[in-house]
Formats: sequence, C-alpha cells, structure tokens
Amino acid sequence: MARPKKEKELKRSHCAMLRFNDTEYEIIMENANGAGLPLAEFLRRQVMKGKVIAKYEIVADVPELKKLVAEFGKIGSNLNQIARHFNQGGIHSQEMRQAIGRCLAEIHEMQQEVIKMAGDFHGDTETHSK
Repeated sequence: MARPKKEKELKRSHCAMLRFNDTEYEIIMENANGAGLPLAEFLRRQVMKGKVIAKYEIVADVPELKKLVAEFGKIGSNLNQIARHFNQGGIHSQEMRQAIGRCLAEIHEMQQEVIKMAGDFHGDTETHSK
C-alpha cells in the first residue's frame, strides 16, 4: 500500500542548496542533534522562524555543591543520633531541643545556598537561539 499523497500546500517542491565547510557543518549537526531534529527540519526552522528550541541537561561538578552534599550528610547523621536518643527513651532536654534547632537552621541555610547556586538553572531548561 502506498503512502498517502500530501496536500498541495504541504508538499515541499522547492530545493535550496547550501554548502558548509567542515567546522560549520559540525556545528550545525550538533545543534540539530541537540534540538532533536533532522538537519533539514532544523535548517527550515532556523530560516523561517529565526529560532530553534534546544533542550539541554545541566550537569554540575562544582566544589561548593560537593561541600554542601557532605554537610547534608553530617546533618543527617546528627539527626539520626538525636532520633536514636529519643527512641531509646532519652530525656527531652533543653540541650537536645537546641541541637535540633541548630540542625534545622543549618538545613535552611544550606537550602538557600543551593537555591543561589542553582540561579537560572532551576525549572525550565529550554533555550532559544537566534
């Protein structure tokens, strides 16, 4: 069974020839692949709309983030020790409540640091090239 014919206004019957050097072609192919589009569709959108939406994933290997992860681990360990103390019948002292309060304050401070570090990289990860 043959493929159905496209409507006349949807059929692309005109061809434009472009030539690129190796570097240009490599850049265009990377951009097309990054946008998840075939080369022809990527070029068509660039020409017709002046922009192509490219999706990317951010991978960070930042020393500050490693430090925060380590500190989260230490705070988690402290909270586990506090929970163990209470679960084993430990007395709810003023000192223990202060330790819990300090841990919660540290967690909140680190949360704010992570938000600052994330900056514009939270939420939507789409960019528009022009």
